[in-house]
Amino acid sequence: MRPEVFKMIDRVVSIDPSLQKIHCQGLVPEESSIFEGHFPGYPIMPGVLLIEAMAQTTGWLVLARNRFNKMPFLATVKEAKLRTFVLPGQNLDLYSEILHEGSGFVVAKTNATLEGKPICSAELTFRVLPWPEGKMKPVVMKVAEHVSFPLADFADA
Repeated sequence: MRPEVFKMIDRVVSIDPSLQKIHCQGLVPEESSIFEGHFPGYPIMPGVLLIEAMAQTTGWLVLARNRFNKMPFLATVKEAKLRTFVLPGQNLDLYSEILHEGSGFVVAKTNATLEGKPICSAELTFRVLPWPEGKMKPVVMKVAEHVSFPLADFADA
């Protein structure tokens, strides 16, 4: 995990063959510039970055469902609950499950756990659109390799 550059997922652990569920992991770094202000002397992972980690988990699932032909963009965060603090060095398990898909939107139930205990959860809605012009898709494909995303199974050549 590199929160200062919004790379929240270290590894895609599994994707359900039905493309309804995904499990990812992210190790909160021992040191990061985000902890300089959040909070001096008591570093904790900002809640909005926990939501971002859940959004990125869902994003990988949406990419798989669309065979990397469309890009998910976070549109809505509902029912977000942050239950406890996440500290440097802790390894998060992140889960997402599709609840609904249609009309260019995907709704998912997401959550993060630490050693099996709930940390945070939310219902997230994404707008699914064609890739923006430019180099975004090739960069995402490179990141997919880095996080052990099974590209051969889910990406069109």
